[in-house]
Amino acid sequence: MADVVERPRSRLLFLLPGLVFVALVVLFGVQLISGRNPAEVPSVLIDKPVPIFDLAPLEGLQADGRPVPGFSNRDLKGRVTVVNVWASWCAPCRQEHPLLVELARDPSVRVVGINQKDNPDNARRFLGALGNPYAAVGIDPNGRASIDWGVYGVPETFIVGPDGTIRHKHIGPLTPENFSAFKQRLAQIPRA
Repeated sequence: MADVVERPRSRLLFLLPGLVFVALVVLFGVQLISGRNPAEVPSVLIDKPVPIFDLAPLEGLQADGRPVPGFSNRDLKGRVTVVNVWASWCAPCRQEHPLLVELARDPSVRVVGINQKDNPDNARRFLGALGNPYAAVGIDPNGRASIDWGVYGVPETFIVGPDGTIRHKHIGPLTPENFSAFKQRLAQIPRA
């Protein structure tokens, strides 16, 4: 009698890995068919006002012979602004930097940077070597402002509308492959 009870249980244990495999295939198949981009992580901050913050400037950073200012949430109103969270120690930040330089040439967009948990000397060297696309650079030495923005890691880039609301969040580096889609999103934001 005990042998009869053991057989169905052992068959179930034998079939369990196959059933789990089939369930995972169905789940992955549904995700692929849905057309959803798995790299996009939804943000609760979309269409919400930017968090309240006030970041000091990166001391010693100059542009056109004048100090580059820091910035606060109050400075993100009145025009479309791209906020890029970066650090000199971040290899993907170095890779995306030429695209930010290109973006900064557009007079209808203001590009600003949050320098996260970085050594000021290294940050100045980084911008000195690669060019400074930022109209303002605020330092976030302990990462507190970045946390308030919902940053997972550097680089991350936000589009802020002229009304001071976050309209888009891009996680990871801007690349030649995703840059045109980012610029299309940017073009959809009404100018002030």
